[in-house]
Amino acid sequence: MRMIKFLLFSLMVMLLLSGCHSNATDTNGDIFQYKNSFVGDNNAVGNITNQLPAAEYLNGFELKTSEEPYGIILNYEGLISDQEYRETVIHNATFLFTLVQNVDWITFNSDLGEYTITKEQLQEWFDIELSEVQNEDELSELIQVNLADTNKVNHFFKNGER
Repeated sequence: MRMIKFLLFSLMVMLLLSGCHSNATDTNGDIFQYKNSFVGDNNAVGNITNQLPAAEYLNGFELKTSEEPYGIILNYEGLISDQEYRETVIHNATFLFTLVQNVDWITFNSDLGEYTITKEQLQEWFDIELSEVQNEDELSELIQVNLADTNKVNHFFKNGER
């Protein structure tokens, strides 16, 4: 009888641990599993944006797919500074342009303003074809190196549409 209780207890612990593990993997999975997604794939875009910085401030998004060029509108509430807004725009746009193959523009709306960025603008700024980036570490390093150059960031936003 003790052996049966022990086995049942062990089985329940294993099920509990495997359930926790699968939830953690689903929520914090490899964002590059969405590489080559399409702008019309609501689930892929939603999963990508939920894994990006400032996701807690995201108050919905719209996919513009009725005619080319295709775009995404991201609505944020509660970003606290212009610097946080700029970093969010560059970081999140870079990931979306890298992972979603047919998105041409992204508009970021927040209480700090509106900014539209095109894939072409961002690729020129980075001097790289974003579709060639193959993993999250490589992309994150590219972003961090460029965000560290304050003059380059300021120049990007000065020449932009904001």
